[in-house]
Amino acid sequence: MLDIQHVTFRYKKQNILEDINFSVKTGEHVSIIGESGSGKSTLLKLLYGTYDLNKGHIYWKDEEILGPKFNLITGPDYMKYVAQEFDLMPVISVSENIGAFLSNFYPEEKQERIKELLEVVELTPFSKTKVKELSGGQKQRVALARAIAKQPEVILLDEPFSHIDNFKKQSLRRNLFKYLKKKNITCIVATHDKDDVLSYSDKMIVLHDAKIIANNTPQYLYNNPENKLVASFFGEFNEIDGEMVYANQLKVVEKSDVIAVVKQSYYKGHYFLIEAEWNEEKVFFEHPEKLNLNQKVNLLIKK
Repeated sequence: MLDIQHVTFRYKKQNILEDINFSVKTGEHVSIIGESGSGKSTLLKLLYGTYDLNKGHIYWKDEEILGPKFNLITGPDYMKYVAQEFDLMPVISVSENIGAFLSNFYPEEKQERIKELLEVVELTPFSKTKVKELSGGQKQRVALARAIAKQPEVILLDEPFSHIDNFKKQSLRRNLFKYLKKKNITCIVATHDKDDVLSYSDKMIVLHDAKIIANNTPQYLYNNPENKLVASFFGEFNEIDGEMVYANQLKVVEKSDVIAVVKQSYYKGHYFLIEAEWNEEKVFFEHPEKLNLNQKVNLLIKK
């Protein structure tokens, strides 16, 4: 188990993280979310031992993870960290980068491992291509493959799909997280993308103002958003009579107490997101068809 106890970290005189407490079971997938500057990346770096803590302790299976004051080399052997900047070797091939830290004593096993990882990150056609010739998204996929090459016990991923286009992102996300679960690798992801979280995370931790403001399953937090920040992560929402109501929870009916005036219709594929005005406030709801400007509609919260 990864155990984070009363962790506080400050830069100069400003607390970036304050009294952070949570634990992660072996093989569990945890997502860290929050606004830009909330401390997501800093938390991952602390877990990796990049910085020294001002207060608190971090343990993996009763072994304390310590910072640079205690270690010449950053990061425990059993842990890998994939940052948003990729530390790759540009003049050698994709396969050579992935296998850089694998033993040469068993060449056949090494090649099989590289082949397997190329399939996971969908780069088999580029196995012989030099990394300097790849796009940013392809380099990110090489970095992911190299991080899991030696099958770490823990992997820390900082915005792992940020450089990858939508054509590849969905299948890559499924392949990677399925692989980590299969190998029982503990995974902690810092992300702003709900699609990294909803289908794959066992727990979701929300950071705000240097503190954890929510820690539960994605399903629980979606169904019970404690504040606007949590609700906004999952999509468009409204605050009606003090209650957080998602756009997909409102429907048009023949008669209700909520009468709104349509101001805009946004095409979203299988539905339109409608922006309307109610009590001089914006309200958003989903509808199967485009609605006319200034059309009046009656809205009801779905139960």
